[in-house]
Amino acid sequence: MIGFITALTLNAAAIAPLPAGWWRASLQRADGHTIDFNVAMQYKNGKPVWFIRNATEKIQVTCIEQKQDSILVQMPLFESEFRLQQVNNHTLRGVWIKGTSTVMQVMPVTFVYNQSQRYPQAKQTKQKITGRWGATFIDKKPYPAVVEFKQNGTALTGTVLTPTGDYRYLEGAVSNDTLHLSTFDGSHAYYFRATIKNDSMIADGEYFSGATSIEKWTAWRDEKAIVPDTLSAVYMKRGEDRLHFRFPDLDSNFVSMSDPRFRNKVVIVQLMGSWCPNCMDETAFLSEYYNNNKQRGIEMVALAYENSTDFHRSQKSLRRFQQRFNITYPMLITGVRAADSLRTEKTLPEITKIKMLPTALFFGRDGTVKRIHTGFYGPGTGEHYEAFKKEFYAIMDELLKQ
Repeated sequence: MIGFITALTLNAAAIAPLPAGWWRASLQRADGHTIDFNVAMQYKNGKPVWFIRNATEKIQVTCIEQKQDSILVQMPLFESEFRLQQVNNHTLRGVWIKGTSTVMQVMPVTFVYNQSQRYPQAKQTKQKITGRWGATFIDKKPYPAVVEFKQNGTALTGTVLTPTGDYRYLEGAVSNDTLHLSTFDGSHAYYFRATIKNDSMIADGEYFSGATSIEKWTAWRDEKAIVPDTLSAVYMKRGEDRLHFRFPDLDSNFVSMSDPRFRNKVVIVQLMGSWCPNCMDETAFLSEYYNNNKQRGIEMVALAYENSTDFHRSQKSLRRFQQRFNITYPMLITGVRAADSLRTEKTLPEITKIKMLPTALFFGRDGTVKRIHTGFYGPGTGEHYEAFKKEFYAIMDELLKQ
């Protein structure tokens, strides 16, 4: 497939512009399954613009270059791009390439014009699954989750909440007794499929992630289902109540919690990565909150765990992140890969094992840790996101009073 990438050549004949409107994209996995999503192509001032749709989310993509029949599309965040060839005015073929902590992930992809539905083959159904469901996923060993559905005829949207965060905006359909949900955000490509046994049981579930990963899952209707946080909890170690890190920011200036800007301030230390969609959602929230409230005596600092130990590669990814969300607080490069099993010991030995990103540590004006929040349920989770914001505002108001 890499050979295909380098083989994209320019045809001598002129190529007609791609038609505006909806396209349906299908990422092809090696096992024959596809991960599908929809893209609205538009033109602004003569330049192409994409809007990738996942339910109510619209991801705008403007970095699109076309030379004859070759098209390069750079996603606005993440190390992620499409390299495509225009077969005709209604078909594009090529690859999606994503940077990881090891090798580049490459997946074949096809775009077909005039397809606004994600699963156009969906047939009428008598099944109704709107509501909250408890679930168990199996990735080597079982873990709990909550699945939420909103169904309108055959149209289906929803999300999955796990101990590490949410799977963001899912969109799909119910066809006869089968449900389909998928999402693509430039970093993660997911497809969920399962059989609806009856009004209270979903079985034979399969969750396809990226090029090769697959998990089994089942679900049962439970409007009171919750995700236990004991699997994700992080604590300060006995006898510790402060952090003593010192890492370079994006301009190579070292920053630590002992710096004057943090003294007598309520501080949030965000553990994140530019490759992480949940971190993206949390950063969007934190950046807006900080820019609107920093005059109250609030500071923030992000510690980034990237896919590489290469400073310049991490710097490039984080710069795009910084610009996208108008981040005005320091972003520090830890120099430790997110996948490093010793990332906690190498960066923050004062806390127990970092089980997930994002994780946020709340500090009082005295410089000690008052609260640790792991994971993040973003705007795709609806009421859970609203509940998080309410709790966050209350915590910050209380710390500011102290």
